[in-house]
Amino acid sequence: MKAFTEHPESVGETYFQHMGVSFRFGSKMLVASLGCFMHGIFPFLCVKTGSKTVNKLHHNMVTHRDKRVAPCDDKNVNLV
Repeated sequence: MKAFTEHPESVGETYFQHMGVSFRFGSKMLVASLGCFMHGIFPFLCVKTGSKTVNKLHHNMVTHRDKRVAPCDDKNVNLV
């Protein structure tokens, strides 16, 4: 079904590759959210857990994007 493959293909992944990436991201966010809840109760614990996780996940998502799906504009064109 196209509904299961359209988005993964748009980011250069198969359905199962996309599932793996999503599960890894989700599990990291789940652990970080538990750290945030702990921080709410005990402000001296997990002081930077949430912000560090968000920054790492954002960095990984941006730097590991498939180069084939990058938008094409004049800035991305290399002239020889």
